[in-house]
Amino acid sequence: MPPRPTAPSLFQPEAAKPATSDWINAHCDGGARGNPGPAGYGALIQDNEGMVIAELSEFLGMRTNNYAEYSGLLGCLEYALDHHHPRLRVVSDSELMVKQIQGKYQVKSPDLKPLYDEAKRRIAKLEAFEITHALRHKNKDADRLANEAMDRGMKRPHAPGQPAPPPLKATPYPSASQTPPQPATYPKADAMLRGFTKDGVVHILGGTTLPDGVFVKIIRE
Repeated sequence: MPPRPTAPSLFQPEAAKPATSDWINAHCDGGARGNPGPAGYGALIQDNEGMVIAELSEFLGMRTNNYAEYSGLLGCLEYALDHHHPRLRVVSDSELMVKQIQGKYQVKSPDLKPLYDEAKRRIAKLEAFEITHALRHKNKDADRLANEAMDRGMKRPHAPGQPAPPPLKATPYPSASQTPPQPATYPKADAMLRGFTKDGVVHILGGTTLPDGVFVKIIRE
């Protein structure tokens, strides 16, 4: 059974309405800090006049960059279908995902194949669909939303003077073969931990444990 994400929205003023033939336009992005590591996606969705109608931002748990990129696309497709928008244009800075959806690249990864299949099923339900690649600097809003999702998942404090982010609502894709990992709680990326090495293994003092996929910097004292 292929994964099916839900796409919580930080800003979603638009209520469900009858189908319209107008296009909506989505910029989506996904990332992982560690690859795999704490991952999230973000998407900015606008109507055909450029008005923002939704901002999607979701923490995904410990995933890869490409998994997060596909999650962003699936979130946009789900939004279009749930809100009766039959025409969707998507812009992504993931050249791999864009060319796979366009049929120019094969999908060889067993982790991405179910996401690709689910994306194609949702695309088939639309009247019209387009996807294009853009450089990262032209996808800043989606990148910001993806990073906000990762920050929430990593429990990072918000900037002074800014409102606190909403409570974490992580809904990683379910898998038929395994239970999705739960978001891990561990020290901030800039935290200083002490430990020692023995037989090539790093031992952290104080009983602190780190999840798989986290990169550490070792400074000899």
